[in-house]
Amino acid sequence: MAFVPKTQAYSASINAVTLGTGDKSVVIGGNNVLPFYTFDAEMKNAPKIGVEISDLGLEHFHTPGFEAYYAGCKTVPEMAQKAASMEGASFICLALEGADPNGRNKSVEECVALVKDVAAAIDLPLVVMGCKNVEKDSALLAAVSEALQGSNILVMSAREEDYKSLGASAVMAYGQKLGAESADDINLAKQLNVLLSQLGVPAASVVMNVGSAAAGYGYEYVVSTLDRVRAAALAQSDDMLQMPIITPVSSETWGVKESIMPEADMPEWGSREERGIEMEITTAAACLTSGSDAVIMAHPAAVAAVAKMISALM
Repeated sequence: MAFVPKTQAYSASINAVTLGTGDKSVVIGGNNVLPFYTFDAEMKNAPKIGVEISDLGLEHFHTPGFEAYYAGCKTVPEMAQKAASMEGASFICLALEGADPNGRNKSVEECVALVKDVAAAIDLPLVVMGCKNVEKDSALLAAVSEALQGSNILVMSAREEDYKSLGASAVMAYGQKLGAESADDINLAKQLNVLLSQLGVPAASVVMNVGSAAAGYGYEYVVSTLDRVRAAALAQSDDMLQMPIITPVSSETWGVKESIMPEADMPEWGSREERGIEMEITTAAACLTSGSDAVIMAHPAAVAAVAKMISALM
C-alpha cells in the first residue's frame, strides 16, 4: 500500500505587506502554511533578510569582518550602498541610535537629512528604526515618514505608548508601513493590533515585532510567542494576528557576552567574531523556523548563511 502523507491545509493566511516601490520592492508574509512546511503547501513568499546599519557607522559593529566588508566607506550612505549589495539582502534597516537623548542626541532635522541621503543611495526597500526613546521617536519617525512620502518604507516601531501618533502620521498621513512592537506576549501583540485597527490603520499596513532576544537569553519566550501567534493566525483564523512578523536579530546577538568577550579573557571560547556570527545565525534561523517572516541581521557571513538556509528549505 502506497504511503499517502496527511497534509494540513489552512483557509486563513498571513497578510502580504509590500515594502519599497518598483522592481526592488519586497513582499513580507502572504503565506498560508507554517514556516517551511512546504510538504503541506507552497510558501508563496520566502522569508526576507534585512541588513542593519547604524547612523553611528561601525561604532557597535567593528570586528575585522565588518571592517573589511565596509572598507573604503566613509559615510553612512556609502555603507548603506555596500550593505545593499550583500548576498542575501532584501532590504536595508537604518537604526537612528544617535538620536537618543541620553546619547548623542542628534536633532530630528539631522537624522531626517541622513535618512534621505541613505534612501537616495540604495535601490532596496528601507526600514527605519528609532532610538528606543518614546518621546524622541514619536517626533523623529513622524518626520522621517513625511520626508520619504511615496517611498513605502517601514517605520519601526509603534508601541503602546506612541501608537496613536505614529499610526496617524506614518500610515494615515504619509502612507508608510508601520511596525507594531510588543514584548513576548501574544495578548499584548493582539491588543496593539486591535488598537491600531480602531485608530483606522489598515491591517495591510502593519508588520509585527512581537519581541526578540539572543538564543539562550530568554529566547524560549520569543519562540513560544512566535509559535502561538502563527498558530492563532492560521488555525484559528484570528485576523488581528495575521500581520507578518519581522524580528530584529543583530541588535540582540551582537551585544551578549558570547559576542563581546575578548579572546584574551576567554581563550577557550575561540574567535570572538566567529562566536558573534554563530550567535546571529542560530538566533535568526530559530526565528524564521518559528514564525518570523523577516529578520534583521548585520554580519555578511551570517546573512549569507541564513540566505542559503532559506533557499535550501524552500
